Amino acid sequence: MPESPGRTITKKELVDRIAFELDQTKLVVRHVVQQFLNEISAELAAGNRIEFREFGVFEVRQRGRRRGQLPQLLVSAKDEGDAPAKQMERVVKFRPGRALRELGEPDGPTPAAQRPAPTPPRPEAPAVRPAPPKPPPSTPGSPF
Repeated sequence: MPESPGRTITKKELVDRIAFELDQTKLVVRHVVQQFLNEISAELAAGNRIEFREFGVFEVRQRGRRRGQLPQLLVSAKDEGDAPAKQMERVVKFRPGRALRELGEPDGPTPAAQRPAPTPPRPEAPAVRPAPPKPPPSTPGSPF
C-alpha cells in the first residue's frame, strides 16, 4: 500500500516555528527566510550548484532530447522520432545528502558498524588509443 504524501507545510508555518524556537519576531524571520530563498534562486538561475553538507545538493541541468511524436514534422501522427530539446529548458535537480537519506530508511539511521565498507576506488587504466580499423581489401577496378 503506498504511503500518503503527508501534509503540506507552508513558508508561513515554517516562519512561525522558527520565530518561536529562536524567540524572534515573525517579521525578522520572514525576511531572513525570504532572503535565503532569493539567494538560492539567484545562484540556481546563474547555473551554480548549491551544496548543503549532509542535507543535499541543488543543481541545474539542461533537459535533453526525448522520444516523442512530432505531428507537424512527420507524415503520420503515429510516427515517432526524437523531439528536440526545448530551447533553454533547464530543470533544478535535488539529490538528498546522507542525513536525508538516513531519515528515509525504514528502520532509521544505520549504525556505523552495520554500514557496508566503502569500496576502494578502481585504479585508472592507462589511456591507450585503439588501433585504427584496417581498410577492406580492394578489388581490381574498384574506385574504393
